[in-house]
Amino acid sequence: MKNDTHHQPRPVADGKATGDDPGAGSLDKVRDILFGQQARDADKRFARLEERIVQETNDLKEDVRKRLSMLEQFVKREVESLADRLKTEHDARTDADKELSRELHEASKTSDKKFGAVDDQAGRMQRELRQQLLDIEQKIGDEIQRQAQDSQSRLARESHELRSDKLDRTALAAMLTDVAMRLTADTRDSGGE
Repeated sequence: MKNDTHHQPRPVADGKATGDDPGAGSLDKVRDILFGQQARDADKRFARLEERIVQETNDLKEDVRKRLSMLEQFVKREVESLADRLKTEHDARTDADKELSRELHEASKTSDKKFGAVDDQAGRMQRELRQQLLDIEQKIGDEIQRQAQDSQSRLARESHELRSDKLDRTALAAMLTDVAMRLTADTRDSGGE
């Protein structure tokens, strides 16, 4: 029975183990067949992922630029509008002040107080606008940083997955190489008897 078991795989082993170099060449071919496409696919996936992250980062930068530009234009328009209103009010108040100062000294004092209140209000509004702009810039900066961290985390995670896949393939290749070497050694041992 043992002799029958040894003799059945022997013709197949003898057919394959005619020399060391053809076995090594066929092992390389087997590796290429087993892992070549996966390695190329992994490289393509990694390249697409990198392109996508670069594109998303560029899109995000462009979007932030556009938003900041729109915000800056809005704030400029509001400040200009406020400045025009203040100037108009200032001119009107000044004219009224001159006219009233000729008539009543007390009316002039009241007008000056109101004008001071308008200036204080304008100063408050400008400070509030400045603070709102700083808050918006902070939120946008935080959002950019968060999205950049998310992108980096995704890239690191997917790179890790690709490396894990590659390590699994490397372990499998080592195992198959070991099996091939054992088969070659068994073939030599069987051929020697």
